[in-house]
Amino acid sequence: MSTRTEGVVSGIRYLKGVGPKRALALEKLGIHSLRDLLYFFPRRYEDRSRFKTIAELTVGETASVRGEVLKVNLRPLRGRASLLELAVGDETGVIYAVWFNQPYLKKYFSDGQKIILYGRIDFYENRIQVNSPEHEILEPEEESVHTGRITPVYPLTEGLFQRSLRAMLKEILDFHLAGAVQEYLPLSFRSEKNLMELREAIHEMHFPAAFEKQAEARRRLVFDEFLIFQFALFRKIETMRTRYKARAFSDTGHWIDVFKNSLPFTLTASQEQAIREISKDLAQTFPMNRLLQGDVGSGKTIVAAFSLLAAAKNNHQAALLVPTEILAEQHFRTLQNLLASFDLQIGLLSSSTPAAKRERILAELRQGKLQIIVGTHSLLEEDIQFGSLGLVVVDEQHKFGVYQRSRLLNADPRPHHLVMTATPIPRTLALTIYGDLSNSIMRELPAGRKPIKTFWITRQKQADVLKHLLEKMKEGTQAYFIFPVIEETEKSDLLAATKEYERLRKGIFAGIRMGLIHGRLAHEEKESVMRAFNRGEIQALIATSVIEVGINNPNADLMVIENAERFGLAQLHQMRGRIGRGVREAECFLFGEPKTVEGQKRLRILTKTQDGFVIAEEDLKLRGPGDFWGTRQSGEPLFKIADPLADQEILLEARQTAADLMRGEIFVPAEKSQIKNFLEQIPIRY
Repeated sequence: MSTRTEGVVSGIRYLKGVGPKRALALEKLGIHSLRDLLYFFPRRYEDRSRFKTIAELTVGETASVRGEVLKVNLRPLRGRASLLELAVGDETGVIYAVWFNQPYLKKYFSDGQKIILYGRIDFYENRIQVNSPEHEILEPEEESVHTGRITPVYPLTEGLFQRSLRAMLKEILDFHLAGAVQEYLPLSFRSEKNLMELREAIHEMHFPAAFEKQAEARRRLVFDEFLIFQFALFRKIETMRTRYKARAFSDTGHWIDVFKNSLPFTLTASQEQAIREISKDLAQTFPMNRLLQGDVGSGKTIVAAFSLLAAAKNNHQAALLVPTEILAEQHFRTLQNLLASFDLQIGLLSSSTPAAKRERILAELRQGKLQIIVGTHSLLEEDIQFGSLGLVVVDEQHKFGVYQRSRLLNADPRPHHLVMTATPIPRTLALTIYGDLSNSIMRELPAGRKPIKTFWITRQKQADVLKHLLEKMKEGTQAYFIFPVIEETEKSDLLAATKEYERLRKGIFAGIRMGLIHGRLAHEEKESVMRAFNRGEIQALIATSVIEVGINNPNADLMVIENAERFGLAQLHQMRGRIGRGVREAECFLFGEPKTVEGQKRLRILTKTQDGFVIAEEDLKLRGPGDFWGTRQSGEPLFKIADPLADQEILLEARQTAADLMRGEIFVPAEKSQIKNFLEQIPIRY
């Protein structure tokens, strides 16, 4: 067996040009196999394909030039330093290539060689020269790897260099690509979708003949990434429907009407639509797996209340899992009010629950007497057992780990699962990070909600704003003051929560009841302050972003966000959503003097719209998709080259192809089998 064939079978360390040391360096980049190496694409390209004659060169430009080695000269400098000079000529002139302290290079050069140089052109001591250029000595009819072409530039780590990595990949593409990668999409489908053949695409990504070819290659490989991922999502959905059984709820349509008639207000069209979608899911014998996206203040809790009611009226238990005690208490009180006419046993469990009461709650859960339980992480402890758990609702799922959530869901029959989020997700990202969940979207706000007036104001006008807020608080309303840091440091010019709390308490707000809350306070202290604020005992709450999600105080209609440019756009929207929940007109003041264009755009967007979905799209444009993966993923990004925002059209095309493939459409049986076999072998991090 030849060495090249052994390399494919035995691993990358045995490939020509790799070896043990280089293999270890590659592993630092996550490259452990031949496939990993083939899919390790350049981060950018340099166009070294257009040669200039020496006479055409301009000082300061970066250029490629081809010529003949006229003279090689190595001369010593002071101390142990040295200078290697190469005189290279063409029919128009001479250029000098120079390398400092690299005497070993002399052995590679000799008079008469054909050579390509690439680098920045300088003028020194009345001659044209190029310092430490990329270079390539050309043998007769040999294809250039490093110069004279569109040249790939790769991410590197210690122990790897561009020249050796390019040479290694050229060797692998020439001798191993055909055996390592097989096309899996039929020619007819590729022609219809205008997709390049797979092996050609991989080759063109590394060593493109033209930038147009590289764009075609990227399109094919982006399609592959999306197709592999979407196929895995559809397989997960299919597995959920075929492997797991759930308790089918009956009469859900009847309970919709009963629930609506029990409410002292009219549901929005979005709420009604979401309830009907959930009702249909709950009637199935396989588990519901649905995402409820609702903008800040859109009334998601009302929809959740119906879901919990449907479970209870089908003699099954329901759990509402929330990230904080304050939010748990808030949901508990809301559910008690919303479901008061249905004679249900509703419980609350958190780390603050007294031991005796906790034991009673656990017993009632085991016996099935407690129909609805609202709780924090305490619901995930080992000793929690349900008599008949039929539904799990998770509020702000990203606050819980995957393993934590599975503690409640891994039962037989499997509970129906509803995920709620107040952070609207752009459509393209919803198709990826939540692509395995059915999606209900609520954009409307309940009737009577007034827009929140939002102002971007410089620090100079702060005194006038504070006087305005003082008058409003004297009339009975409450206010939030949000700061990005807790304590001021010598290196920071940011206003700090603790310092401002003292300044305002002793100054303009001397007669106002004030409170301070931040992440360093003990849990009991935070809970105590928030309860006092919700009861109206505190008029002005000085806080950091700990109040970002879930706090509901209808009497709080004022907000000041200091150094607003230090917060993300979605975070600013979430914080602003804490006000405007009552009948009065709410006002939000953004104090900030952003130095970047992006920072200015963020604040300008907030003053123009309250639509969380519009804000999410704008946030995605500003930040890019990479920052969003944390909601579902940690570590490496989901995609190597695909971008759900920029490649939205390809994403939708790949998703449709994956759906057609699962239904058996488009492809004949042999093609379908070939494609599925390929896709099922590709591991994805999900």
